[in-house]
Amino acid sequence: MFYLGIDVAKDKHDCIIIGSDGEVLVKPFTIPNNRNGFDGLLARIKMCGKDFSKMRIGLEATGHYCNNLLEFLIANQLPTTVINPLHTNLYRKGQSLRKTKTDTVDAQSIATMLRTECLEPYSQSSYHVRELKSLTRYRFSMVQDCGKLKSSYSRLCCILFPELEKLVPSLHMASVYALLSEFPGSKAISSCHLSRLSNLLCSASKGHYGKEKAIEIRDAARESIGSGSEMKSFELQQTIQRIRILNEQIEEIEVKINLMVDEFDSPILTVPGISYRMAAVIIAETENFRNFDSAEKVLAFAGLEPSVYQSGQLNSTHAKMVKRGSKYLRFALFNAAKYVCHWDTGFHKYLDKKRSEGKAYNVAVSHAAKKLTRVLFHLVKADKEFVCQA
Repeated sequence: MFYLGIDVAKDKHDCIIIGSDGEVLVKPFTIPNNRNGFDGLLARIKMCGKDFSKMRIGLEATGHYCNNLLEFLIANQLPTTVINPLHTNLYRKGQSLRKTKTDTVDAQSIATMLRTECLEPYSQSSYHVRELKSLTRYRFSMVQDCGKLKSSYSRLCCILFPELEKLVPSLHMASVYALLSEFPGSKAISSCHLSRLSNLLCSASKGHYGKEKAIEIRDAARESIGSGSEMKSFELQQTIQRIRILNEQIEEIEVKINLMVDEFDSPILTVPGISYRMAAVIIAETENFRNFDSAEKVLAFAGLEPSVYQSGQLNSTHAKMVKRGSKYLRFALFNAAKYVCHWDTGFHKYLDKKRSEGKAYNVAVSHAAKKLTRVLFHLVKADKEFVCQA
């Protein structure tokens, strides 16, 4: 057997090939991250033998830097293993007491791990799963960006018209956005003609607000302690525009996500409380549970398993979640559990039981998330629909 360890970087990749006994067959070499570098790597691999079944290749999961190289290796039918960087880091530190870390050392550590440990090879997911994962993660980042903008918007409202928040159910309403986009601040609203203000609110709220609300808002604006800063007003208008644009883009993404999830026809959607968005993340991050043979491994991948600490007579009784693995899957399972506990009687009783044991709400929800993971795993593997259990 031949073992090729690759330390991935942005512009270059450091490689080394060792044999079954650990001897170095090909001294450390560096390839550029381009077509010539990839072709050169393939040529060196073929020099070691044309029987790829006797070759194992390993590289770290270094975000997007490894994507192109990984696709190249898979396209050439080379058995490749993608390793968690935390795993390789701990392995390298365990091999020596010396504080040495270089790209060459990392590459050799990866090759040695392939030789000495039982690591599962990477199985290329289907095109739809990879596309769905890319889309769900993109939506996640967009929602985070929108959340930051909304926080900035609330801050500006507090500066320019602090009394407004008590006059409406929420600052994040279409009618409030329309109002502040046209009149950004108490100073602009106080000098606005009542008919213009009434028509604007009525149109934006689809008839929910009329002249009475317009008078209430204008009177509050005239007595407001809000700032009259023109620059803050300009910033508020720009922020509202960006929020609207992001919301429109998120809606477009969700339409595509819904269409892709429908193609899977997954039993996950039969669980009350799990929406297309949550189901999409669970399917994408677990590859529809294809690479897991137990629900416990899914929990470990999501970082929902409890940490374990035991030494001598000491046994930890307050173990916390490890929170390692896919943060997207952990977020989806945890939040899905909240809704499932609300809509399903069986899960609701389970949550109440954990609460009655003295557990905090989030701790109780984490237990429900673990139960939900086991249920979802069974449904997908057995291809069965969810049945409510009272």
